[in-house]
Amino acid sequence: MADLFIDSNLYTTRPESSGRPEKEIRVYDLLEKINIPFIRVDHGVTATIESCLEVERMLEIKICKNLFLCNAQKTQFYLLMMPGDKKFKTAGLCRQIQTSRLSFAPSEYMEEFLDITPGSVSVLGLMNDCNNRVQLLIDRDVLKQEAIGCHPCINTSSLKIKTADILDKLLPCLNHKAVIVDL
Repeated sequence: MADLFIDSNLYTTRPESSGRPEKEIRVYDLLEKINIPFIRVDHGVTATIESCLEVERMLEIKICKNLFLCNAQKTQFYLLMMPGDKKFKTAGLCRQIQTSRLSFAPSEYMEEFLDITPGSVSVLGLMNDCNNRVQLLIDRDVLKQEAIGCHPCINTSSLKIKTADILDKLLPCLNHKAVIVDL
C-alpha cells in the first residue's frame, strides 16, 4: 500500500472552492457562519484509522472514530463518535440506547441522510440531516478531549475543532442533541 499523501501545511482558513466538492464548501460556510475556528490538513484518501495516524500527529489530536449504525428494522439511525483506539461492542451500547440490535447502516442511508459516503462519516454530516433522522451518540471519553478531528464531509481533508464548539455551537445550530454513552 502506498504511503498516504499529506500536505505538510496546516490551514486555518477555508480552501479555494475550485476543485472542491460543494458539500465540503458548505461545511466551511457553516463553520464561518457560526464562528467555529478550525485547523485543516489536506491529504489523500484516508481509508482506515491506521492511515490517519500522521494526520493525528500533525493536528495534535486523537482520531475520533465515527460509525453510522441502524437498528435491525432500519428505522432508527445513529452516528456514534468514539475514540479511534477503542473497540466497538454493540451489546453495551444497545442496552444504553434501548434497542435490541445494531449493525452498520447501508451506505445509501448515509448518503441520503448525511450526504456523505463511507470513509467520510463525521459529525459535520449532521448539517445535511434536516429531518433529524440520525441520533448522535458520543462516547464519554471523546468529551475528555479538548478537540476532535473530523472530516468536512469528504475524506481528503481533516479538521481539528474544539469539542466545546461542537457541543455548544454546532449541535444547537443544527437542532441536534447528543446522547452520551459509555463504551
